[in-house]
Order: sequence, then structure tokens, then C-alpha cells
Amino acid sequence: MKKIVEQDVPRIKELLKKVLGADGYRSVERMGGLTNHTYHVTLADGRQYAVRIPGEGTEEMIVRSDEKISTELACRLGVDAKMLYFGDDGSKVTEFIPNAVTMSAEAFHNRDRVRALTAIYRTIHNCKEDTGVPFEVFDMAASYEKIINDMNVPMFADYGEQKEKVMKIKAETDRAVHPGKVPCHNDPLCENWVEGDGRLYLIDWEYAGMNDGMWDVSDVSIEAGFDSEWDDILLTEYLQREPTLADRRHFLANKIYVDFLWTLWAKTRVPYDGQPMEDWAVERYARMKDNIAAYEAL
Repeated sequence: MKKIVEQDVPRIKELLKKVLGADGYRSVERMGGLTNHTYHVTLADGRQYAVRIPGEGTEEMIVRSDEKISTELACRLGVDAKMLYFGDDGSKVTEFIPNAVTMSAEAFHNRDRVRALTAIYRTIHNCKEDTGVPFEVFDMAASYEKIINDMNVPMFADYGEQKEKVMKIKAETDRAVHPGKVPCHNDPLCENWVEGDGRLYLIDWEYAGMNDGMWDVSDVSIEAGFDSEWDDILLTEYLQREPTLADRRHFLANKIYVDFLWTLWAKTRVPYDGQPMEDWAVERYARMKDNIAAYEAL
């Protein structure tokens, strides 16, 4: 269990009073999360809520008004827990998912769960709504590069060479697929999937926006540690048909984009979170290079 951040306690109490009219709580427990501080709060009468306090430095990378739009859409579509409050600073209060269990990579090595998560993806991607919230992968990458440079964070020696390869793959994919933009979650860490009350939920829409739907599919494959057999299951369930070679190339290209972007994101977090984020960047960068080699071999 993660340690409660003491300076969060007054803010938690303030939110409980403002949103629920509650004076204090019976218990509070720190939940998972890489950058925000999220708490499972139980009130004196037994009601349970999730309270999120935004993490240090997130204001530089996350537009909270955009996140609110995407979260509201997810709630309307029934794929996230009911939201009760969303503050301008990113503080949030939601209903706590009954009997909630946070998913893990191991938990997703299960065909029923793959079927459930791809059904959620199809609900989001096929809703025919335009949130007006952009998720421009390569624009974001450029903004992260600026933060990295401004904060003098050391970069990989061969980054320029690898970036050229990524951009070449993007040009080829754009010509072959002409991917459209649909509402996407864009950050489906296993910890952002919660099972409870007999169903699966997708939570935390900080990075949500209009993107190629295949990004979400590729990203969850990475996070769940899927091999080629599980990737076939994932793609088949998502597409509701047998994947073609073009589908597989599109899928692999997005795996490359995912690790390209989140490598840079992790580098921006190094000044705040230290060596764990540097290690995470190294891991993602190595996998990106492996997938570039796999793409070139197709």
C-alpha cells in the first residue's frame, strides 16, 4: 500500500465537505498511480468514494478542461465510474467502484477480459462523437522534447537516428491506412482498468483525445505484455474479424508511436520522480527499437 501524502489530507477533507457535505472520513487509503495521488475514502456512514489530488508538475503536461470533457463522455457511455466533481486544478471525486480490483498484466491474459476491454474500445471508438480534444502524438512529442531540453535532461545518444526511423514509419502508415481520428483513452495502463461489480471499467482520462483508435489497442498490448499469440487474440476481438497484414503493420506502427511518446514523457518526469522514470524511459526506448526492427522485417 502506498503511503498517504500528509499535505493531501486537508485537501481531501475540503473536497469531501464541498462535494458531499461530509465532515471527515472513517478511513482513507492511498491507491495506485504514477503521477497523481488517488485515495479510497470511506465515510462514517459507509459510503465509498475515490478522491484524486493532482500530482506535482502535471499542470505542465495536462489540460484539465480537456480531461474533463473526455471523462464526461466516458461516464455518459458507461465505461467509467460516475463522476461527482472535477476541479479546475484536476482534483476529482468519483463513486468508488464496488469490490474494485485493479487489473494487472497477468489479469489480462484471459480471453474474457480481452473481450471485455475490446468491447469498451469499440464503444468509445465507434460513438461518432468529436470531443474537440486533440491528441496529436507528434506535436506532444515535440512539446516533451522542449521540456527535456529546457530542463537539461540527458537524452539517448542515438535518439536523432531512431526518431528518423519513426517518422519514416509514420509516413508509410499514413499513406497505407489514412487513419481517422476517434475518441481514445490513449493511456490504458493496466492500473487504469478496474474490475468490479461484475464488469470492467476504464478510468483516468488525463491523456484522452481524438486519435487513431489502433493506438489504444497497441498500447494495451504493450502494457499487458502480450506476445504474438495474445496480439492475434486482441486484434481479432477488436476488429471482430481475422486481422490482415495491413492491420498487423498498422498495429505494430502504433506500438512504436506509443513507446516513442511515453519515452519522452518519462524523460520529462525524471526531474520530479528521479531514477524510476529514467529506468522506465530506458525500457520503453529499447522496446521501441525492437519494434522498429520488427516492422522493418515485415
